[in-house]
Amino acid sequence: MTGLPDDSFELYDLRVEVVAPAGGPIYCGAKPGDYFELRGELLFLPPDQGFSIYSLASVLPLLAAKQRTTHRHDWMTTDADIACPDPNCSTRLRITRTGRRRFSHAETTATPLCDL
Repeated sequence: MTGLPDDSFELYDLRVEVVAPAGGPIYCGAKPGDYFELRGELLFLPPDQGFSIYSLASVLPLLAAKQRTTHRHDWMTTDADIACPDPNCSTRLRITRTGRRRFSHAETTATPLCDL
């Protein structure tokens, strides 16, 4: 009797936090320390805190890559600060890996796992 293949994979949980130099201009409505967390594909914000859709748009393309394990020499592993899309705003969005979470292929897609 053969067991089912292990279809699990891991992704990093992420925290994206607003950082800004002291006294720097902020135009996106954020405050230093504002943040959201990404767990799997779900985004979580603290109660009563908003987040600019334009700031969110600047960081979204990088989040899936930051969730995955990368080579230690890969810039995706080391670079963490993303500039606000407004060139006059001093804020940065800092992406931090906070933990790892295990997922099942079968529970995340209808596409069957194929043998490679």
